[in-house]
Amino acid sequence: MLHSIDIGGMGMKKKILLITPENEEINRFRKNQFNNFIQITMPYLAAFIDENKYEITLVDEYNQRVPFEEKFHLVAITVNTSNAAHCYDISKKFRDKNIKVVMGGPHATLLQEEVKKHCDYIMVGEGEIIWPEFLEDFYEDKAKPEYICEEVPDLKNMPIARRDLIHKRYFTKGAVISSRGCPYNCSYCNLKQIYCEPFRTRPIKEVISEIKTMKSKFFVFWDDNFFGDINFVKELLLELKKLNKKWAAQVTLERCKDDELLKLAKEAGCVYFFVGIESFSQDSLGSVNKGINDVDKYKSIIDKIHNNGICVQAGIIFGFDTDKKDVFKKTLDACNELGIDGATVSILTPLPKTPVYSKLKEEKRLITEDWSYYNGKTRVAFIPKNMSAEELFEGYMWFRREFYSLKSIYKRIRKSKTNILYNLIVNLGYKISLNGTKNDF
Repeated sequence: MLHSIDIGGMGMKKKILLITPENEEINRFRKNQFNNFIQITMPYLAAFIDENKYEITLVDEYNQRVPFEEKFHLVAITVNTSNAAHCYDISKKFRDKNIKVVMGGPHATLLQEEVKKHCDYIMVGEGEIIWPEFLEDFYEDKAKPEYICEEVPDLKNMPIARRDLIHKRYFTKGAVISSRGCPYNCSYCNLKQIYCEPFRTRPIKEVISEIKTMKSKFFVFWDDNFFGDINFVKELLLELKKLNKKWAAQVTLERCKDDELLKLAKEAGCVYFFVGIESFSQDSLGSVNKGINDVDKYKSIIDKIHNNGICVQAGIIFGFDTDKKDVFKKTLDACNELGIDGATVSILTPLPKTPVYSKLKEEKRLITEDWSYYNGKTRVAFIPKNMSAEELFEGYMWFRREFYSLKSIYKRIRKSKTNILYNLIVNLGYKISLNGTKNDF
């Protein structure tokens, strides 16, 4: 209800809706998994908003519906590539009611000319400088159509994400960043096209202060590479140890060779690492500029992680040009043998502006530029080299079913012997989620 708000007037609060979008296909895919932490972008951007000027509503489509029937002065949507068409539909419904829409996020940064057609205002690049500037301009009715990040934002004095605006999700609303960017240049990844250089860290005291505000004992570091600066992260872990929290982070396997680092992580409460293994083929890794992963050292490093009481959630990608039809069975056998605790499995996705996208487009191997095909989970967007697109999807689905079969879960947990109860719960969560996954190919 808007009894106290004059939709057209100045000097009164303007009503802003922040949307974390999630189309039905991906929502169905993720819904039953137990470790879906909140996307932190919109709660973070909400922290920049002056509540003397704006009344804030935050909606996450993971577990909420968009209130199209309500009136707002402004709707803000963060757009990733696979959700682009869905975001455009949301935007149209609001714009048809003469409600202004601002868009930002990865897809807006990568393909701003496309996104501009579907909104009134666009944010390009990182938002720490341009988002507050836009909010002030919009409140004063002088907003420009385009705001572009032209200087590298400093991560000092970042506001604390507005977790109080998050609907439910008590156990999965704890996400925090300590750094931004990644030191590496994998050719399927779009971080280099989205973020400013260089890799940056946040003041340790500020990171710890934010973690202290989280009510839940569990949280995740939302960093793209938590081990991007080893010296920084060791200092952070020493401080984190004092908080008695449990957490997870995304790291590079190669940097887990450091015994001191692993010991500090465990003592500071680490439960699991998400590790971008991607492939068990050195040729495949080399083909996408991920030679930092050494397949011959996988076992020794994973054993080190397990010996420190930390689980390994492996990122695995199928569809590299060197992958043949036997890649699915070989990968399953390797995961079982190594005791990989969990796997986030994806189909190679040629995201716009990445080297992989450019290569496949030049070779005329892109099936479509319907961005809903670019989610890496339910569809194939390109023609593989050594199998058909149908065979890639079927093999990927076979791996997921087999990896989360009771037989494989038993083998892997028996080998890992790490955080057994947690490990079992997460594996069963993924198994249950598979039952609700539709074959959308």
